[in-house]
This record gives sequence, structure tokens and C-alpha cells, in this order.
Amino acid sequence: MKVTSVNHIKRLALASMIGLASHAAVAADWYPSAYGPNDEIGAANLLTPDVVREAVKLVKTGKTYPLAVPVNKDLPAFRHRSFKLYNVQPGEQAGLTLGPNKFSLNDELVNAWTGVGTQLNGIGHIGIDNVYYNGNKAADFVTVEGVTKLGIEKVPPLVTRGVVLDMTAHYGKSIVPGGTEFTVADIKAVLEKQGVSLRKGDVVLFNTGWLELIGKDDKQFLAVEPGIGMEAAQWLADQGIVAFGGDTWASEVYPNPSGNEEFPVNQFMLAKRGIYNLELIDSRALVRDKAWEFLFVLGQPLYVGSTQVNINPVAIR
Repeated sequence: MKVTSVNHIKRLALASMIGLASHAAVAADWYPSAYGPNDEIGAANLLTPDVVREAVKLVKTGKTYPLAVPVNKDLPAFRHRSFKLYNVQPGEQAGLTLGPNKFSLNDELVNAWTGVGTQLNGIGHIGIDNVYYNGNKAADFVTVEGVTKLGIEKVPPLVTRGVVLDMTAHYGKSIVPGGTEFTVADIKAVLEKQGVSLRKGDVVLFNTGWLELIGKDDKQFLAVEPGIGMEAAQWLADQGIVAFGGDTWASEVYPNPSGNEEFPVNQFMLAKRGIYNLELIDSRALVRDKAWEFLFVLGQPLYVGSTQVNINPVAIR
């Protein structure tokens, strides 16, 4: 019995060592980051002054396009998320005013998840088995009052070239069916048709018509969506893009057509490659004007410790 117990312990120790070695091998595949072991901004490192200057050259007409959707309590949101806004008039109950000049004001209190509406998902938002971008383990940086690394406040302004790909024209449908996976061949076909190519530092957005479902079929809107699969994600990442996204709520095909994995594209893009996700981007006006490339400008709220935040990026052409 004693010998058996010792052998059993040895076997357990060996199995544990093999497991740790296996985990290290997997870890070595995607961290440390190409930008260094202490990097916290991922692909935003690609936004050099040269990239910005080239993007600014795209502005010919000065026309601006807000890319956000209006947010209210009825906007469909991912699973548990909600948005509530309350108007409060402090010190003005029963029609009271302040001072001899009868000063009055409206003040708003918002109780909401930061992931409702058009949003920037930072690279600290999605992990793989509680390990996040650059090998940061949740136990080391995640607290109930926010993250101490990889927060949205670390992200520099995203000023670069934006490209919108009109998948509705590609598929010949005003709303691309949920579950449709965009392949590399699909993306290349749209790029060729629109006469554009991708550059390092680009923001790539997909127009699928999915926003047309809001208020008409919210259940369908959240149940499925069209989007890129892993093959396309890997190809886009290799082009050196800074962010991907579009008019859907996860920016990838859902449900995953290759199995029951949950949001593998987001895991790959954010955790492994440090590429940002832009969700619920309203690109309809850009598509109507055939503004396939433009100056993309985003200065997000600097919520310290948040991994995502509501945004209203602007396209300028």
C-alpha cells in the first residue's frame, strides 16, 4: 500500500508537470505580445504619425458621418445588459428654483452597462481561460472596481483610415442572413468590387443591414448574426488592422458554425492579437454615399478600469 501510494503520487506529479508544460506551450503561441511583454494597447501601436497623416489625406469634401446608434432603454443588448437614464432636478422639487435669477437645470443619472449600444471593446475585455492579452491573468489585474491593466483609459485616440465593406451588395440582400460566415474570398471580392485594398493600421467595418432589425425583430437581432469566421479573422489580423467591427453586436458569425465554441473570433482578435472590436457601428450613410474609405476618428471616454465603453466615432471624407 505504501509503495502504491508513492507511485500514485509520482504519477500525479508527472501528470501535473506534463499539464504545466502543455499550458506553457499553448501560452507561448500567443504571448508575450509582439509589442513587448509589458504592452497594454495592442494593435494601437500601429497608429504612427505617418499612418495618421496618410489617413487625413482621404478628406476631400469635409462631410462627416456619426457612426453610433442612439441609446435608450429599449435598445436590444447582449444577454444581461441594460440601459436606464433618469432625469433629476436637484433642489427643484415642486417647481422650486435656485437664486433670485430663478436658476433651473436638468441633470441625468445613468445606470447602465458600458457595453450597450455602439461600443469599443478593449483588449482586456475578452480572455481565454481567464488569461487576457499579453498573458495577463485575471487574478492579477481584475477587481470589482475595474481592471488595473488593459483599461480603456490606456487606449490612445484611434485616428486612422477606415474601410467599410458592404456585404449586403455582395450577397444581394438588404439584410445578410444570420449565421452567414464571411470568408477571405468574400472579403477579397468586396474589396475588389469597391476598388480598395487594406493597409496597415486600418479600421475595417462590415455593413450587413443587421441594424434594420432593431425595433422590428429584437429577438432575431440578438439570437444570431452574420460575420467573419476564424479564417477571415486570421487573414485580417495578418493585414495589420487596428480594429474590426460593424453593425452587429459581436462582430463575428454567431452561432459559431464550426462547433459550440463561444466567440472564438473575439478571443483570437482581442486576446491573442490585441485588435479592438467596434460593435453596432452604423455605416448605412457611408454605404449610401459609396464612401468606402474615410478618415476614422475616435476619442473614447476614459473610464478608468473599464474594458469597454459607449462611443460615437466619426467618419470624415
